[in-house]
Amino acid sequence: MDHERIKYHIRGLLEAVGENPEREGLLETPERVANALKEVLAGTNVSNDEIAEMFGKTFESPINIETADDIVIVRDIDAFSYCEHHMALMYDMAVTVAYIPRGRILGLSKIVRMVDMAAKRLTIQERLGRDIKEIMQKASGSEDVAVFITAKHSCMTARGIKNAGAVTSTATLSGRFLSDNRLRDKLYFEIGHRG
Repeated sequence: MDHERIKYHIRGLLEAVGENPEREGLLETPERVANALKEVLAGTNVSNDEIAEMFGKTFESPINIETADDIVIVRDIDAFSYCEHHMALMYDMAVTVAYIPRGRILGLSKIVRMVDMAAKRLTIQERLGRDIKEIMQKASGSEDVAVFITAKHSCMTARGIKNAGAVTSTATLSGRFLSDNRLRDKLYFEIGHRG
């Protein structure tokens, strides 16, 4: 990220909305915003392949992959992201990731780290679900991945329609979670959703 350009443009933005960037409360705002963007958009220039490689440490699976329908589920991962349409916060986000191990299992904290890094981009919720699915497939070696996301979007809650109660839910399924109704029903039962 170009720290100095961000500072320059934030100062210009403050001026454009009628603020005085020289007043005490705003003097350090361009610097603070540049630092914040570096943190909250840290995944911007990191590919899904790179995220899978960074956090894809696996361990031998105790599961017999030829017969098992064992599902690993990490529920209610706290995350936030920024919508690319208004650069508005997607918040109160809960991400649930499920996969069927195929010979190797992922460290559970690595799944949370993958979600966190994927969310640190300008994106939309639908793409975020697909990105997490793709990262999980690459890291786990399993095509059988499901990602559920619920979130509030400040582009709807703080502006526009201003509906503070609106929650958006997305489900991204692949592999056997798409093709096997019994397995999908088992997944929905385990996570408390109705299919």
